[in-house]
Amino acid sequence: MAGVGRDDAGVDFLFSYRARTISSSYINSSIIPILCRKAGVPTVDARGSITSHRARSTIASQLHNAKEPMTLFELQAWLGHRSLESTQHYAKISPNTLTKAYEDAEYVARNVRTIEVLVDREAVTSGAAAAGEPWQHYGLGHGYCTYTFFEQCPHRMACARCDFYMPKESSKAQLLEANDNLQRMLATIPLSDEEQAAANDGQAALNRLPERLASVPTPAGPTPRQLLPIVEVRRDADDHL
Repeated sequence: MAGVGRDDAGVDFLFSYRARTISSSYINSSIIPILCRKAGVPTVDARGSITSHRARSTIASQLHNAKEPMTLFELQAWLGHRSLESTQHYAKISPNTLTKAYEDAEYVARNVRTIEVLVDREAVTSGAAAAGEPWQHYGLGHGYCTYTFFEQCPHRMACARCDFYMPKESSKAQLLEANDNLQRMLATIPLSDEEQAAANDGQAALNRLPERLASVPTPAGPTPRQLLPIVEVRRDADDHL
């Protein structure tokens, strides 16, 4: 059966009886339950009863979440709403669309870094970790940090090489890497604005970070400014070896 839509254009009705449209109450109370029985689907789900209005809402949400989605204004015109606020009730964001939007925003890539962690399972199972023996070692490229709360250390992106620092060329590091009970994992570390700049904007930004942290105590206690003479002495000693 053909009829007249809201814009005076001809439209086809899905259900009609004797050249007249069927009321929505009859469709919801009789026709939809019959169709559900034929299809072998329930007439009620977590959101309530299956109704003609639910179908309209589902189609609107699909159009809004399509590969080439309708805008809210286009959806408003398609639904025949006078108010955009009414359309927003139909335009539900699907989990897939939300996930894609999150991935496109690249939040993780910009705000989080992954770092390798070596877990000494022998130290854990033997009880040595409970006695204070280091059991997790965060890879810094040039060495390892044995500070348990590494993610809370302000010097993590610009290591001050305090007492928790273990150089890779040291005998301890070599024994650690030769340990059969060693488990390698990856940890995600959220970055501050300054750390993001140090990671993304090059050496100049990286150099500014230790300068700002020069008077900030390390997990071991001394500040980088207090440790610097010690580091220089160590370097001089290594040069003479």
